[in-house]
Amino acid sequence: MRLRSLLVVLALGLAACSSDPVDGPEVGGDNHQIAHAMGTTSVPKEPQRVVVLDTDKIDTAVTLGAKLVGAAKTAEVEAFPAYLGDLSKVKPVGLLAEPDLEAIAALKPDLILGSRFRQEKFYDELSAIAPTVFTEKVGLTWKENFLLDGRALGQEKKARDLLAGYEKRARELGGKIPNAPALKVSIVRFMPAEIRVYGPEGFSGIVVGDVGLGRPQRQLLADKADKRFDKVSPERIAEVDGDVIFVSAYGAKAEEQRVAVTGGNLWKNLSAVKAGRAYPVTDETWMTGIGVTAANRVLDDLSRHLT
Repeated sequence: MRLRSLLVVLALGLAACSSDPVDGPEVGGDNHQIAHAMGTTSVPKEPQRVVVLDTDKIDTAVTLGAKLVGAAKTAEVEAFPAYLGDLSKVKPVGLLAEPDLEAIAALKPDLILGSRFRQEKFYDELSAIAPTVFTEKVGLTWKENFLLDGRALGQEKKARDLLAGYEKRARELGGKIPNAPALKVSIVRFMPAEIRVYGPEGFSGIVVGDVGLGRPQRQLLADKADKRFDKVSPERIAEVDGDVIFVSAYGAKAEEQRVAVTGGNLWKNLSAVKAGRAYPVTDETWMTGIGVTAANRVLDDLSRHLT
């Protein structure tokens, strides 16, 4: 696959250097310069064919009304996020960690959005296909990423307005939740081979923090350099307790583990579970969405269960 993809990229590069124009969208003079994690790239001010290589960028592209033609998928979930509506016209272009360069080139994009964290080794090959803009990290910097991708898409003002609207809504929601700072909100995610508790620097943890809600001491991850998440075993499930628990599962195998663990006595003995305050939530909004639309869906859940 990589060899065939490289041949495709080389062919595109040779065509661009020949006297005949490339069959597909071209980057003309109406461009702007975007500084990003890999340097500075000249990008069309109004891209017409956008390919994205991470889940936050699917959210961003749809939220900002971009002309999305291709997107990478996660390893555990086949479908594109349902919360973003009908994406049946968007073509799959491989996985987040292994984008399909041949499929991307076939779509003739005029802008590719990706992440240095996930796709750094593909950057040169992607740049040979179309102008490529990378954010540095995922999750922790989701707001900065949204604004950077918004600039690349020619929608900087809209991105700023939507982000400000989300932050205002989060503050207002916090004011409606009784004694919000004292309410200890636990965030738990079942993975195919592990269980995670999420800290203050993961996407959903940031959203919960924007509302002004408290967190269990265990999930502050005060002694950890990485405050996005930590792992617990089924035998240590008591560590996920809080005043309220929000729990999701990443894919079918993880859902099987969630059903098994939450059906056991250790889970049933958690104080939040006994109080009827353990709520299943959608993984694609709480965990993989990592954008303004997903963040607003998280606020929907918090509002429904806590006000």
